[in-house]
Amino acid sequence: MRLTMMTDYAMRLLMYVAQHPDRLCTIAEVARAYGISEAHLMKVTHQLGLAGWIETVRGKGGGMRLAYPPEEINVGAVVRRMEPDFQMAECFRDDSRCSLAGTCGLTGILGEAVAAFLERLDRYTLHDLLPRLPDGTLVMIPDRPPVQVSTRTASPGKA
Repeated sequence: MRLTMMTDYAMRLLMYVAQHPDRLCTIAEVARAYGISEAHLMKVTHQLGLAGWIETVRGKGGGMRLAYPPEEINVGAVVRRMEPDFQMAECFRDDSRCSLAGTCGLTGILGEAVAAFLERLDRYTLHDLLPRLPDGTLVMIPDRPPVQVSTRTASPGKA
């Protein structure tokens, strides 16, 4: 099983915003902090907003913040919302053409595995994911400076 990039980015975005409860965070700063695409984060932000986990403020000085304390945002709920499906094999689909459908034990075993996976995630909240030092102190995700791309190229033989 593999989680999608949308779920990965959703968890990263939520973690970043949770570490800055005193201010609004922008998509640009989150993208810069993790070195990921702003375009993808816009889609993620939209989905997290629709789900009610973040609040967004438009306009100059706008950004996003958590709608709930990190202790109230369940990891399993976020993963379920962000993932398109948990069909581990073709036999999970309603229109399955597997000749073993209904007689094979694999479907039940995989179904139990997915249920156990999600049950485990349900035990944790966003608060549990925040990076901490051994003494429990929160570790802030550092802001990365924007990447500077040079458009100049050196001429052959010149330094």
